[in-house]
Amino acid sequence: MIITPFRMLCTGAVAGLLATFMLSSCSDSKSYAELLTDEMHAVNTFLANQNVILEIPADNDFQVGPDAPFYRLDEEGNIYMQVLSKGDPEMMAEDDDLIYFRFTRSSLYTYDPDNGTFDSSWGNSENLSVGSASFRFNNYTLSSSSQWGAGLQAPLIYLGMFSRVNLVIKSQYGLSSEISQVVPFYYYDVRYFPPASSGEFEDELSD
Repeated sequence: MIITPFRMLCTGAVAGLLATFMLSSCSDSKSYAELLTDEMHAVNTFLANQNVILEIPADNDFQVGPDAPFYRLDEEGNIYMQVLSKGDPEMMAEDDDLIYFRFTRSSLYTYDPDNGTFDSSWGNSENLSVGSASFRFNNYTLSSSSQWGAGLQAPLIYLGMFSRVNLVIKSQYGLSSEISQVVPFYYYDVRYFPPASSGEFEDELSD
């Protein structure tokens, strides 16, 4: 079970943001603990319809495809990853690498378990007019990186460039500007590119 690399990636990014959040007012009607309980229920409702594996496979030998399981990436269950493509294993992200990514996301509070759909979604996975998105891998000293949170960077610990995943990300590991809202998101069709490939949609490498 590989947990240490993820902890190293996330600790610096989350600690300061979480400390700030704990001192802030989360809601006029609910306590922080109640908001976290709501978030947990939303995540569990979604994952109840999925195959979930609680350990990362040896040698990162993930099952791949739209029917692949969701792997828990940390012991606390803040991030779950379904691998659609492993990308290029010869092109692994290194510290401070500029990474472009595309995504579409939906609030897990809008998920309907009866038909497996969401009320709405937003992102740049299929809509180039939304604009580009990027971060410096494992560099949270830059606001341009830290604003996206640790969750979107986590897959690149295990997968190469041009990988493609679906993610469940709890609020503490999501966008820094949204932590106080305590809303978990489902990110789907997340794809990672080096800078030279950031402007185009490309076919994922076969596994």
